[in-house]
Amino acid sequence: MAISILRHPAVAGRFYPRDPEDLITEVRGYLNQASSVTQAPVRALGCIAPHAGYMYSGHVAGAVFAHVEIPRRCIVLCPNHTGMGRALAMMSEGAWETPLGEVPIDGELASALQQRFGVLQDDASAHRAEHAAEVELPFLQMRQPELRFVPIALGTGRFEHLEQLGLALADVVAAQPDPVLIVASSDMNHYESDVVTRAKDHRAIERILTLDPRGLHEVVTQQDISMCGYGPAVAMLTAARKLGAKSAELVKYATSGDVSGDRETVVGYAGVVVV
Repeated sequence: MAISILRHPAVAGRFYPRDPEDLITEVRGYLNQASSVTQAPVRALGCIAPHAGYMYSGHVAGAVFAHVEIPRRCIVLCPNHTGMGRALAMMSEGAWETPLGEVPIDGELASALQQRFGVLQDDASAHRAEHAAEVELPFLQMRQPELRFVPIALGTGRFEHLEQLGLALADVVAAQPDPVLIVASSDMNHYESDVVTRAKDHRAIERILTLDPRGLHEVVTQQDISMCGYGPAVAMLTAARKLGAKSAELVKYATSGDVSGDRETVVGYAGVVVV
C-alpha cells in the first residue's frame, strides 16, 4: 500500500547533519560514548530525552538511547513550539523522513489511542514544522532499524488533559502484545544563568525521579521553570506509573554552557529512564 503522507525533515542541516554519513557518524559517536560507561541496555517503560541541536544536547540524548532497549514500536510525545494545529495532535498514517530513511507511523497503535482518548486528534499541521519529535528519530533509527512510531504534539499544559492522556497511553500500551517505549521529548530550563538553571532543573528532576507527575507539573508551573516538554513528561510519568514503574534514573544532565562556555544564558538538558 502506498504511503499516503510523507513528512519531510524540518530541521535537518540545522539541528543535526543533513548528510546521512555525517549523521550516522555523529549519532554513533554519542551512542558509543554513552555505552562505554553504562551497563547493558535495560527494558524501559519510558524516558525523557532533550531535543536541542546535537552539538549541545546530543551527548545527553545518546546517553538515554544507549541506556535503553529500543523496541520496534515507540510513542514520541513532544511539546508544540510552533503553536500550529490542535492542542492534542497526533499523526496516524504515513511516514516521517529523516536523512537515514523513512520511519512509518504505527497506524494500529494510533487508532487504538484515538479510540481510547477521543480528545487526541489527527492533525499533521501541528507536526509539520515542529522539531522536538524529529530530532529523536535518528537516535531511535540507529538503535532500532525496524522502528514504527506514533508522534504526539502537546500544545496544552492543563494537568487534567495530560493525566488523561497518560492514563490512555498506559491502557493502550498494556493491551499490546509487544513492548512499546514512551519517549518524552523535553529540554529543561531556558535562557537563565547556569547556576539558576541547575537549581531550577534540580527541583523538577527531583519530582521526576520520585515518579510524581502532579508534583512535576506544580513545581514547573509555580516556580517559573521553563521546561518546554513538561507536558510530555507528565503524560509519560502518568502512563509509566499505571504500567507499574518502580524507579527512574537520571542517566545524564548537562547545560548548553558545558559546550559553549557561556554560563550567563544556558538551556538545561536531562536524560531520564523510567523502568
